[in-house]
This record gives sequence, C-alpha cells and structure tokens, in this order.
Amino acid sequence: MASPLRVLIHGGGIGGLTLATLLARRGHTVEVAEVRDELDALGVGIIQPSNALHVMREAGLLDACLAAGFEWEILTIADPAGTPRAEIPQPRMGDAPPANGIPRPALAALLADGARAAGAVIRFGATIDALTDDGDGVDVTLTDGSAGRWDLVVGFDGIGSPLRTRLYGDRHTPEYTGFANWRVTVPRLPQVEGVVMCMAGQEAKALLTPITDDLMYLGVVFAEDEDFRPGADTAHEELAKRLSMFSGPVAEALASVTDPASVVYTRISQVTVEDPWHVGRVVLAGDAAHASTPHLAQGAAMAVEDALVLADSLRDEDTVPAALTAWEARRRPRALWVQSLSRAVLKQETGLPTTPEEDALLKIGIPGAAHVLVQPY
Repeated sequence: MASPLRVLIHGGGIGGLTLATLLARRGHTVEVAEVRDELDALGVGIIQPSNALHVMREAGLLDACLAAGFEWEILTIADPAGTPRAEIPQPRMGDAPPANGIPRPALAALLADGARAAGAVIRFGATIDALTDDGDGVDVTLTDGSAGRWDLVVGFDGIGSPLRTRLYGDRHTPEYTGFANWRVTVPRLPQVEGVVMCMAGQEAKALLTPITDDLMYLGVVFAEDEDFRPGADTAHEELAKRLSMFSGPVAEALASVTDPASVVYTRISQVTVEDPWHVGRVVLAGDAAHASTPHLAQGAAMAVEDALVLADSLRDEDTVPAALTAWEARRRPRALWVQSLSRAVLKQETGLPTTPEEDALLKIGIPGAAHVLVQPY
C-alpha cells in the first residue's frame, strides 16, 4: 500500500510490540492498547530460536536481544544425572544466530523501547470498549475514554483474547491439555552453556536454559488436575518432590530455590481458531489465533513471525483486506504445523496415545522441526 495506515494493536505482549515496531519503522501510525498498567512480564526466561531472531533483526532489535540474553548453539540431551548423551547443534536462519535465551522482563522492556523509538504509542490500562467496522475503517473506543478511527485492528491479546470473544463468542475457548508448566529462575551453572534437556524416561523432562551470564531457568511439564494450584508457601517443595528422580545439575538448581514465590506455575492450554483469523479489518494473531503447547519453544516465535509477515503483506498488497487474506494464507499452515507437532510431542513424552497423523509428525521430532523452521516461509 502506498499510503501510511492507522493501526491499533490490542495487546502489548511479544507479538504486539514487535508488530508495532515493524509498522512504525515503515511509516505507519501505530497505537498499542495494553490492559495492564505496566509490562510486568513474569520473571522467567524465554528461548528465541533462530527464526525468532531473524524477525528481531528485521525489527532492528537483534543486538539488544543478544546483549540482554545468552546466545547459545548446542542443545544437550542428558540423563537424569545430567550426563550428556547427545549434543545437537541448532540451525541458523540466514545470518541470524542459532538461539538466544533471554529473561522475559528484559525482552518486554526492549520491545517497548523499540516500539516507542520507532514512533508507536503505548496506552496502558486500556482495552477495547466498543468497536464498529464499516468496511472502510474501524471506529474504536477504549476503556480509558480515548476514541479513534483505524484502518486495521490487530488482536495480539493472548490465549484468553477478548477480541476473539468479541468476534466469535465462545466458539474458540482455550482447551486445557491436562498438563502444566513449572518454571523458576536460578543461578546459571557453568556447565549450562546452552539448553540442557535432562530426560528421565516418560516420568519427566527437565530443561535448563541459560538466559544471562548469571541466570538460567529450570522448566518442567507435569500432568496436573485442572483446578490444582501450588501452595503459596510450599510451591518450591512441591516442585522438588516432582523432580526427585533427578540428580546432578537439576538437583543443584533446585537446591537454590528457597522462595516459593519464585516458582511460576502455568496451566498449558491450546486454542485453534478454525474460522478465518480476520473479519473485515479486524485480525487475530499469535496466541489469540493459534496458541500451542511449549514443546518446540516456538510460541513466541510464531507470534513474531505473524508480525513480520503481516507487516510485509501490508507493504505488498493493494488493500487491507487483500493483505489479511495473503497473510493468513502464509501463516495458517505453518502455525498449525507447530501446534500439531508440539501437542504430539507432549502426548509422546507423557505416554498418551497418538494418532497416525501425529506419529508421522513425531518422525520429524524436535531436532528435525528446528531445521524445518529455519527455512523460508
């Protein structure tokens, strides 16, 4: 499109702020409506695989990500004692690094700084109160009383997306998988120079992920009742019991966890919007459209890829509707492939029965998926 657009992004998470940066750098007028009063990201880390770092390069944020995090290349598969059994180099997408671990708060801060530096406006404590799409534009009133007319509204508002509910009612509510993620930030052990995946058969898989020179996080997935929550005073002890089959670096990491409040517990849910991801000039992206389990470490990567492809489609197509159609045609197969393989890995690792289609995906596996996802998309 030759003319700059006015774009409202609903949600100031990783995908929303990446899109804000990309669009504002290309001359569009961008505002982000974020319901939180600040970007208070949970104090654990995140993996940025090479395809995510490729997007950060396009957004001008790669150097900031690498400076704030811990760049790594080797995925180590280890036994419960931490003894390495395989070392797997991670592939690169173009000239992007193979992988980076980074604290979530640091990533949120640098994304917000990048969006503002590009010219985007971030409105905190604001969400959509009223929305009318007349085909030529979208009139929106926010809960902070501000109002405007936009060429495009993008819902990067997470797995519980209010914008998705506004578009589709309760047709696409999150589905609890029966599993939950336990994570805690601990001092980095010297031997953890990349992700170390300690396997205890089908009992448990513990990941140690470096996120700075001084810090790493321990993450593990277990089957949990939907209404289970760790005790406020005992979460660290409950996590230690679940990981009692591990020694070596996992046990050493656990020994440093003395504050139950440092343990972050998140139920793993999935969303697949089977309807079109856009209605008129309103579009869903990231977890709002295709939330997956974390087994490929690709959830945030899929969100930032959504952002880059949407920015490119708005550049390449003549109209907003044409851009949204082209964007979804590129994004849906790739995002749903990641979702399907992630869920298959979860089922395989926990002993649940898999379908023939999932068995075919599992032949690719996690290492194979990394090579698929660094190909052009």
